[in-house]
Amino acid sequence: MAEVLVFVDHVDGAVRKPTLELLTLARRIGDPVAVALGNGAADTQAALAEHGAVKVLTHEAAEYADYLVVPKVDALQAAYDAVSPAAVLVPSSAEGKEIAARLALRIGSGIITDAVDLEAGDGGPVATQSVFAASYTTKSTISKGTPVITVKPNSAAVEPAAAAGAVEALNVSFSEQATGTKVTSRTARESTGRPDLTEAAIVVSGGRGVNGAENFSVIEALADSLGAAVGASRAAVDAGWYPHSNQVGQTGKSVSPQLYIASGISGAIQHRAGMQTSKTIVAINKDAEAPIFDLVDYGVVGDLFDVVPALTEEVKTRKG
Repeated sequence: MAEVLVFVDHVDGAVRKPTLELLTLARRIGDPVAVALGNGAADTQAALAEHGAVKVLTHEAAEYADYLVVPKVDALQAAYDAVSPAAVLVPSSAEGKEIAARLALRIGSGIITDAVDLEAGDGGPVATQSVFAASYTTKSTISKGTPVITVKPNSAAVEPAAAAGAVEALNVSFSEQATGTKVTSRTARESTGRPDLTEAAIVVSGGRGVNGAENFSVIEALADSLGAAVGASRAAVDAGWYPHSNQVGQTGKSVSPQLYIASGISGAIQHRAGMQTSKTIVAINKDAEAPIFDLVDYGVVGDLFDVVPALTEEVKTRKG
């Protein structure tokens, strides 16, 4: 089978879930060849082999941590030249999409971003996308070059499939542009103990109906009972009730969890664009005419300050 490059998202050798999802999708169209870069790259081998990587191309250099994006693009291009893959898959994070776009430009290929599914087609990989604020589902292919595709987190269930995972050193020559933008400092993000918003299987979000920063504890309590991430609408973020890093929507983060619970959110198109691909959507709102009810799987008409605490207690009772 043709080989498919998979760009590995890892932290010091710990492979993040979106990469394992990419390996699952890559196996549908070819043999996955993983590209792991930076500190701990070699330590990714076991996890990658367990999930189907036939080869793991690794390269460790200070440039990946000291400079932005371009060193990784240089390395991915080197892997592309060495493998001549049928496709290149990259996690659909902000950094991932920049890497993918730069690579596609360099190799003269088309790019598909924010795919939510992938399948083999007669003319190459076929990507499914949710477009126009998730109002339509499209199937797309690349008409020129090797497809470069970014895939949204939670688009596929992780399926282990043992493979050789042979480690090979990747020969990388950095371009002049690689050292153009230097990282001068880093600040560790304060841990909440909750999963990352874009990768979480369950997201509980609050909106204008929460009516104050002090009331977000109600949303957090439900999220914690479910092991979920906490999101917020733009209205809540703009009011200063919750950090911008937790905003779900067109100008915030796009999520696609197995379960999305919207509490006190009216359902404006800006918010819907960031969560409409969620597998199951539940809304809690006291306004029975709220637009959010047009797209939900389950809706509860009621005061969130009555419904959410009762739901939290029910979850705790069933788990306990």
